[in-house]
Amino acid sequence: MTETLFLALSGTLFALAIGLGWRLLPHDRFQVLASLPLRPVGANRWQGCNLTWYGALLASAAVMGLLFVLTLAASGGVPAAPMLAVLLGLLVLCVPASRLVARVVEKKRHTFTIGGAFFCGLLAALPLILLVNGACARLGRPTLEPWVLLAALAVGGVLGEGLGRLACISFGCCYGRPLDECGHLTRALLAPIGFVFSASTRKAVYEGGLAGVRLVPVQGLTAAVLTITALVATWLFFQERYRAAFLLCLLASQGWRVLSERLRADFRGYSMVSAYQKMGLAAVAYALALAWLLPAGPTNTVQLDRGLALLAEPVVLIGLQLLWWLLFLRFGRSTVTEATLDFAVRRDRI
Repeated sequence: MTETLFLALSGTLFALAIGLGWRLLPHDRFQVLASLPLRPVGANRWQGCNLTWYGALLASAAVMGLLFVLTLAASGGVPAAPMLAVLLGLLVLCVPASRLVARVVEKKRHTFTIGGAFFCGLLAALPLILLVNGACARLGRPTLEPWVLLAALAVGGVLGEGLGRLACISFGCCYGRPLDECGHLTRALLAPIGFVFSASTRKAVYEGGLAGVRLVPVQGLTAAVLTITALVATWLFFQERYRAAFLLCLLASQGWRVLSERLRADFRGYSMVSAYQKMGLAAVAYALALAWLLPAGPTNTVQLDRGLALLAEPVVLIGLQLLWWLLFLRFGRSTVTEATLDFAVRRDRI
């Protein structure tokens, strides 16, 4: 019953977030969250730095995904200290990789890729688990059961990527093809929910020249597909079907990545099959090979109370809040937009 309530509440929260995001985030007011004055450029005029909804939403999605990892892994009996060591290693790798992979693939310095970071994290997860297990064995500490943690990481990663697509709506990046270029059935189904961007600071406008054009809402569709996948995989995890949860996350998310690239109009590299599609196919092959070769070890019964208890620990709560701010400052300071701020006195209020 506790697991059912957890899934119901989570599903309701995520549906509300995606629904509101789908409706509100394409509007011009939901790109810049705040602007901070940096240096004067004239009388009562300052050059400003834009803090974006993209950063706030991406940081929130990452923390929510991490919350699921912590909750599920602890529920499955994974010891906290070595689990946190693995998570720290993945964060140290994936945050820089989000920009580095985009620079290599798209030849741009001021952009990020969630898919590239996910792929790097997938490849690094098992080696990190084995490395931490080796250290724990030498110290005489409890070790990690790989499949439990891999399943939890897969669920959290897919959920974080799914909710993170709301950030893409707010910035107008990862944008879809114009609906006018799609088939009749696609237009009929998606026209009522397609995205329209108009502000010159949205990527669909300044890169794609698609101001005022109704687009395939690929960011919203991705958010829905991946979030539903994560919830179903969570149910499998609660049934102690860890390998099935892991495979569902990888096959569904990467399969959707390969298919959804055909719905996108933003720059995806120079080849017919994009680098991100190749990463998706490689991730599927890797997941299948891992499921075939990695044996299952002994596992404890899943007890959700253990996972929820971990979230009540002050160190965990403070760490998650600190992580949110670090991610917000990393991804929320816009380097492709700028602001000019004018300050004046309200004479009618003196």
